Amino acid sequence: MSRKLISPSITEKKKVKSTKTKPPYETHAENFYYLKQMKLKTPMIIVLMDGEIIRGKIEWYDRDVIKVNRDNEPNLVIFKHSIKYILKDEEVSGKK
Repeated sequence: MSRKLISPSITEKKKVKSTKTKPPYETHAENFYYLKQMKLKTPMIIVLMDGEIIRGKIEWYDRDVIKVNRDNEPNLVIFKHSIKYILKDEEVSGKK
């Protein structure tokens, strides 16, 4: 007896999904970083898009802003879109 090979129709081929899944849109790495720095009360340096440097500790954050507590200066709420980058103060000053 001979076997007959049957290939799926074109509509059935289209229904087959790819095995690759898209990476998640959000990894929540930013949230973990902010939470860690808030918990440890790490002195931070925030460099704004215009080059202004702000030093302080992150008190809280949400989707659009962070609140920075500063010593001997008023506390600030900074929009995230105006931040160029953030780093720990000890990385710049060499403290450990």
